[in-house]
Amino acid sequence: MSWFERKIRPMLAVRSEPFSSGEYIYEIKWDGTRCIAFVDVENSKVRLQNRRLLDITYRYPELDFFKVLNQNTVLDGEIVVIKDGKPSFPLLQKREHVEGKFKIEILSKTIPAVYIAFDVLYNQKDGWITDFELIERKKVLDEILEDSERIVKTDYIEGRGKELYQKAVEIGLEGVVAKKKDSRYLIGKRSKFWRKIKKRNTADCIISGWLEGEGEREETFGSLILAVYSNGELRHVGQVGTGFDREFMKWFSEELRKIEMDEPHFELDKEGVHWVKPIYVCEVEFLELTRDLKLRAPVFLRLRYDKSPKECIIEDLVTQS
Repeated sequence: MSWFERKIRPMLAVRSEPFSSGEYIYEIKWDGTRCIAFVDVENSKVRLQNRRLLDITYRYPELDFFKVLNQNTVLDGEIVVIKDGKPSFPLLQKREHVEGKFKIEILSKTIPAVYIAFDVLYNQKDGWITDFELIERKKVLDEILEDSERIVKTDYIEGRGKELYQKAVEIGLEGVVAKKKDSRYLIGKRSKFWRKIKKRNTADCIISGWLEGEGEREETFGSLILAVYSNGELRHVGQVGTGFDREFMKWFSEELRKIEMDEPHFELDKEGVHWVKPIYVCEVEFLELTRDLKLRAPVFLRLRYDKSPKECIIEDLVTQS
């Protein structure tokens, strides 16, 4: 298999409290769609792959890597839509919902995305460099990538993690990522070498069904039933009924009905339950995880197209809450 066709699961971070250390660099946590970018400059080909190993190249025709790279490269980064200097969840979701080529072309001009590169895994000169120390990979990234309007390198600072975290929170960003300077790139692994420091508790959960709504929600849904995998079985962790806009509810209720099923995933003492195939993953914000492992006061943030349901496991929910 050639370098361009290789499937790569990105390296992942663990949850952490704010800290400062001279052994780490600190970057803004951009919180978009994680994306490995395979750029074949010689043959003018690009392949964008998300965490689920799906090809999402067609969604972002505005990302012209050939303007900024001078050699064949594999990058790790984040696709975001910027509004008022910050990533916008709603606008990114509009890009991720659309499938038709004509609509994609329109949205690529009206709400264009930005690819923020923070690592390089391969380049034509050195080959695969995942065994290089992070600080050396950063140097390679600086050498091969020129910033443009749509492709940029993320900035970082050394040592002053608490300071950057505080400034990030003050301006409305989600947090920062701390990365050990001498860390190798561990493909597909969640490692303590990378630590995400976030201002809020969030969890990625599987949408396993919905509860019928009342009043203005009668035609859509009242809340979504959330679950994660525990020992290979779906485990109920609560419902989320806030955080949606009307446009999303109308669209998503139609999508849920397409995957409705009769067989329940688990016992649920509620009325008006509808079960669905465990296909969709969503991110929710919550106050805390209760003793019986339920999310307290969850709020819907977005769908996670880049995450597989199999990645939503009880162990991650417990350790990262």
